[in-house]
Amino acid sequence: MRSSAFRSIFPVILFAGLLAEGLFELYAWLISPIIFGETLEPANLVMGLFQRFLSVELSYVQGFSVHAFIGAVVFPVAVYIIARVLNQRFVLAGVVTGVALWFMAQGILAPLMGRNFMMGFGAYTQSSFVGHVGMTLIVGFIFARVWLRDAALQKL
Repeated sequence: MRSSAFRSIFPVILFAGLLAEGLFELYAWLISPIIFGETLEPANLVMGLFQRFLSVELSYVQGFSVHAFIGAVVFPVAVYIIARVLNQRFVLAGVVTGVALWFMAQGILAPLMGRNFMMGFGAYTQSSFVGHVGMTLIVGFIFARVWLRDAALQKL
């Protein structure tokens, strides 16, 4: 990818990521407890992983910030790459990315911290699925809207 092409997509990636991350946090703290009886707090997982593998003790705010950065930047970049590599629509790439990231969090990282595989597929894992897939779907919808709009403008 050319440098100028990346500069033109970076604001879209950042906008989509920040919006999706903000909506994820609203879901995690306000909606998930009502629907699933669980508040999602992935900062705890980040804190545990840093302590276990890097011997670095993070505060809750630092763990939250790391996870928010991953959600706001890494997730949308992953959606973009998966859409391009698999030559798929952005919305489908959002679903694929969300499922993959959910599995990574619950099926790989959580067991590294001593939790059961997929945390026993309980309410937390189910809510996490909704959060991860919902977040990456939002990114996919934003990407689709921007690139469809740009394609329509190019035809004028």
